[in-house]
Amino acid sequence: MRRRLIAVIGLIGVCFSAAAALSAEPLVQQSQLRAAIDKTLPLLTAGATGHRENRTCFACHQQGPPIFALTAARKRGFKIDDEEIDRQTAFIAKFLEGNRENYLQGKGQGGQADTAGYALWTLSVVGYQPDDTTSAVAEYFLLRHKEKDHWLNSSNRPPSEASPFSTTYLALYALTSFGTTEQAERVAARTAQVREWLLKTPAADNEDRVFRLWALEAAGAAKTDIATAAKELLAKQRDDGGWAQLDSGDSAYSENSDAYATGSALVALQATGELATSDPAYQRGLAYLLKTQLADGSWHIASRSKPFQPYYESGFPHGKDQFISCAASGWATWAMVLACER
Repeated sequence: MRRRLIAVIGLIGVCFSAAAALSAEPLVQQSQLRAAIDKTLPLLTAGATGHRENRTCFACHQQGPPIFALTAARKRGFKIDDEEIDRQTAFIAKFLEGNRENYLQGKGQGGQADTAGYALWTLSVVGYQPDDTTSAVAEYFLLRHKEKDHWLNSSNRPPSEASPFSTTYLALYALTSFGTTEQAERVAARTAQVREWLLKTPAADNEDRVFRLWALEAAGAAKTDIATAAKELLAKQRDDGGWAQLDSGDSAYSENSDAYATGSALVALQATGELATSDPAYQRGLAYLLKTQLADGSWHIASRSKPFQPYYESGFPHGKDQFISCAASGWATWAMVLACER
């Protein structure tokens, strides 16, 4: 009788172990992720290349998140066009170099802090080394809005260029990554000032929450404050596994999840160490992205920004919506790449 009881208990233990193993299985398989990423990498490259060949200015949507995704993919063993990354690096460096004197005077360029910040972030991601130009851009951020307790966006082009939290993070990232020894004392004082603004200012939508989280970490906030910001962002995940751009309002951007909001949320949560890619919430986000990826490898997001520059075809699909769709596809791909095994 005792042996039979031990056997039954052992069998129950095996069943519980099997159940635990099943529950630990990722919702999304590595093969699914890699197939999806393989489809979108050529499109991201085409979008970035098309911009470089048609324009002389840096573009956040075509060269920011797309290049973030491409360089992250390279680290995970995906084959990308290294020569095009080199061309992009030279293009961005030349763009900043052409505005160096303006930066030293605090004048900036078109797009102001958002453009300069995304450009430096992109250079940092591809491994660009600090030089006189990057220190000039850092000086610009120290002069820009120095009378305020944070940096303000100069445009209202949602979602990428419509949040003071985005602009503030980009400025903080630039200063902490490219600030010089001579600038260190001013960088530290400015960072402390901005940290207080971040702590007391609530976020209003997904873009705010994503970049408030990034900025709190960049500003050296307490881990408890960073964790609280992450929980606020995670709490907005929807039943379909995605995030929406807006919290309320009668529009598709509040009623539906999309790849821009979802990809940027997942990347911020993972990059700040607040959500592992194996976590069920992250896995549900990946499942949403896989489900909504189009057959050509892209994600389509309808633009809600009014065009003000001459239209051109970059090589990325979706016509007048190609620019925000390219950025969204970059965020979505980056989120998937982070979940890939090295």
